[in-house]
Amino acid sequence: MDFEQIQKYGQIIKDYTYKNYKECFREPIGNLKYKFIVPGSCYPNALWDWDSWLTDLALGRLPETDEMLEYEQGCILNFLEYVQEDGTTPIFIEPNSMGEEYVQGLTNIHKPNLAQHALFICQKSGNNADWLKDKFYLIETYLGFYENKCKHESGLYFWIDDFAIGVDNDPCTFYRPKGSSASIFLNCLMYKELLATCELSKMLGIADKAELYKKRAEVLKEAIRENCWDERDGFYYSVDINLIPIDPTQRLHSGCPRHWNCLIQRIGVWSGFLAMWANIATPEQAERMVKEHYLNDKTFHSPYGVRSLSKMEKMYRIVESGNPSCWLGPIWGIANYMVFEGLCNYGFINEARSLAKKTITLFGSDIEKNGQMHEYYDPESGEGVYNLGFQSWNLLSLNMVDWINGGNFSDE
Repeated sequence: MDFEQIQKYGQIIKDYTYKNYKECFREPIGNLKYKFIVPGSCYPNALWDWDSWLTDLALGRLPETDEMLEYEQGCILNFLEYVQEDGTTPIFIEPNSMGEEYVQGLTNIHKPNLAQHALFICQKSGNNADWLKDKFYLIETYLGFYENKCKHESGLYFWIDDFAIGVDNDPCTFYRPKGSSASIFLNCLMYKELLATCELSKMLGIADKAELYKKRAEVLKEAIRENCWDERDGFYYSVDINLIPIDPTQRLHSGCPRHWNCLIQRIGVWSGFLAMWANIATPEQAERMVKEHYLNDKTFHSPYGVRSLSKMEKMYRIVESGNPSCWLGPIWGIANYMVFEGLCNYGFINEARSLAKKTITLFGSDIEKNGQMHEYYDPESGEGVYNLGFQSWNLLSLNMVDWINGGNFSDE
């Protein structure tokens, strides 16, 4: 891919974004009391947790940021409006519905990105957190749900069930028993969420809270390294916590009871690379992950980016589906982007540059051919598989364009 081609596709993505981004803004309606951002111009009036965060990470860097501030802050304020006493927080909010399951606390809640999104908004407006001052306790309440209801004795956090886990049909969680999956995806998000809450505490002048969340983040980092890193394979995995409780009176087990509290699930999912995105992996671990997995054509590496599931897994499948969406191998823009950030974090600049070019070309050529982007793509052909018109985190390719051209992309 030569320089002229990348510049061409980069400009196509920029032109497309400038043409469509204002259509991602929504005015207050029904349950949504504040302005907000939807994950694409073709989407209805619904606010989604990590979708709106990642869309804003792209749109929030456009020059026209002042007009966006109310919509960005509204993404946070709308969710905080519905945080309940136990911390239950909806995954999505529609004008007339949030789903009864959220109110009853029977399933997963808002993914751990609320504080990260709030921090991004505060940082881009000069570290101004005044708009959160009276609402910060609600962020702590929502984090308390994870602490009180989703934390395992290993120190890892687990999904309540397989509903709306982000990586929809990740075999490590999908169709598994409730409360059994300490997902590497969830735990890496939570580590960054605790750090973001620490930074928000500093901005608000709450030093004791800042120290608390910093310590919790460090404890979680050690738990992830201890339980999710597999020295044999050189990769980070989700773990199974669905173990029978130890009963010292049970004769069959009493002679040599288990000394482990979780078991690695050796299923190659792209989210293992989030240990690099979150700066959890050691430099030595990152080198093994890149050389043995990222660059391996038999597993994750493809002509168009990062396969969402290793090609060597029996579950590997490229199929058109929605609800749940297919993460069993197709190329997803968010997987490419977060792995790209991880590569940058550990100094794998050539690999990062190659992945950025692949992603820019994939989206730029799709827009050139179809006028829109797809939600995910075939790893071998680059053909769009599903949902033409998708925008959301695909717009993060703008940050890759800026990085290629020498700009800053980091959301830190």
